[in-house]
Amino acid sequence: MSTELFNRLEQKVASAVEALELLKMEAEELREENSRLKQEREEWERRLTALLGKFDEVETERA
Repeated sequence: MSTELFNRLEQKVASAVEALELLKMEAEELREENSRLKQEREEWERRLTALLGKFDEVETERA
């Protein structure tokens, strides 16, 4: 294998490793964002359930 081919292969491997590292970082960021969004959704669900409970109380009082 010539030195030029070896250098090209080495560059491609280095580029692939760098791309993998970037993808790992992006995946971690997305996992963190997903976790944050799940918590936010749970909070909205809790608040909505509380509001619906209040509506039920009002309906019960009217009946």
